[in-house]
Formats: sequence, structure tokens, C-alpha cells
Amino acid sequence: MTSLGARVVLAASNAARKVGQSLDSLGKSMEVVKYSERLVPSTRFVAVDGLPPTVSTNTAFVAPNASVIGDVTLGKDASVWYGATVRGDVHKVVIGENTSVGDRAVIHVAKIQGDFPSIIGNNVTIGPGAIVHAATLKDSCVVAASAQVLDGAVVESNSIVAAGSVVTPGTVVAAGQYWAGNPAKMVRKVSEEELQLMASNALDTLELARMHAYECDKDLEQLTKDEEAYEDATTRDPEYFQPSPDGQKDEGDVLGQGSPGLIFDSVLTNPEEGLKFNQKKKAAQKE
Repeated sequence: MTSLGARVVLAASNAARKVGQSLDSLGKSMEVVKYSERLVPSTRFVAVDGLPPTVSTNTAFVAPNASVIGDVTLGKDASVWYGATVRGDVHKVVIGENTSVGDRAVIHVAKIQGDFPSIIGNNVTIGPGAIVHAATLKDSCVVAASAQVLDGAVVESNSIVAAGSVVTPGTVVAAGQYWAGNPAKMVRKVSEEELQLMASNALDTLELARMHAYECDKDLEQLTKDEEAYEDATTRDPEYFQPSPDGQKDEGDVLGQGSPGLIFDSVLTNPEEGLKFNQKKKAAQKE
């Protein structure tokens, strides 16, 4: 009997599946505008040949739409910003502490024409749209927006590669120098003021990264609460009862529900309060 029941259930489920598929096909044929929705897998962290990225538990921020792929090591307080790609598929990428990879920047490696990893030190700032391809960046240097540092090149500590510049393969940018142009050439020494600004910008970026990480890690419940709080703050009449700051109780609080006079002093028991509020709201909209 058990075997017979299992066969009946199996036959019924197969029949139901076929009926469902037939109905789905019929629905598709009746559509005016055909559309197929597909689930796109996340590319935030991707393993290559079974080797996933190594990300410090204290990494400051990796944007939801950034891609960290393969043999990549991210150090403490590092940040990878929106749309950036760090790809260690044919060689390794090592990114040190408090280093930021700007929006849409690309970090890659070389294996076919030359054999170079990308090694990036501590306190390095890589600007938005920059490309670091199989190169080495020492500590506390800056590769500005849309600049390129190509295969086998080395940028020494406390140096700056100006925006839009191209450091050609095998070039060495000496410590404390400012390079610009295509191909990039030394322009001058980096000033003390620029060195201080570089250090300050690295710290500012770290604080900003932590803020973005906090916001991006919020779940649906917290986002809903934030939206409700924002709506309340923008619509509540300043003359009406204001909510207490988080963690503070009202004077006369009863069982965590607020003061009795404020609990019952609402538009339900005092409709005129609601009428006044709506009148003020309409007047404000007209203005």
C-alpha cells in the first residue's frame, strides 16, 4: 500500500507539473511584450579555481556592486568602492591596510605577457576610474582619477601619479616625486603640504568607508524604521509632541509607553488637533 501511495503521489505531482508548464507556456504566448526575468548572481566576492578572496574581518568597506575576484587579499581598513573591480584570476593581488580603491577603478594582474602580480601597500589612494595593471604601489602613494599604472611599473612611497597620466610598463616612479602626462614623466617633488593632504585624505576616506559600510549593512527592518523616522521628522508639526531621543524616557513614563497625558492627547481623543495639523500642512504646501 505504501508503494502504491508513493506511485500515486509521484504520478499526480508529475501531472501537476506538466499542467503548470502548459499554463505557463500559454501565458507566455498571450503576452504582448515578452519578458523573462533572470536572477543575476552576486559578483561581490568570487572564487577562481576554488580560490576565494581573503578579506580581513576588519576591512572597512566593499561596495555591494564592487567585484573582488580570485586570489585577492584585502587588509585591515581597506575599502573597495562602487563599481570597482579587483581581479586576481591569473596572479595574486595584495592590498594593504587603509588603502582605498575608488569608484570604477580596476586592479588586475598579468600572466600571459609577463608575470606580474599587483602589490599595493598601506595608506594608498587609488582614484576613481584608475587602472593598476600588474604593478606595485608602495606605501602612502596616490594614483589619481583615471590614471594608469601598467605592467611591471613601480610607484614608490609618498609619490603622486596625476589624474589621467599613464605610467608605462617597467617604469619606476621614485619616492616623493610628482609624475604627470602620457607617457608620465617627473614634473617636480611632492610638497610637504601635499604629503599632509595625502595622509588626511586617507583618514577621511576611511571614516567615509565606515559610514557607507554601516548604511549598506542595514536590513529591511532597519531601512523601514529609518524611512518612518524621516517621514515623521519631515511631516510632524514642530508645535506638536516630539518623540524623545533614542534611549531616553519621557518624564512620567509608564511601562515604557510614554506619559499618560501624551498617550491620550492624540487625534483620536482630540480631533481638533488633527484638524489643526491638516490645515497647517495644506497651508505649507500652498506656499
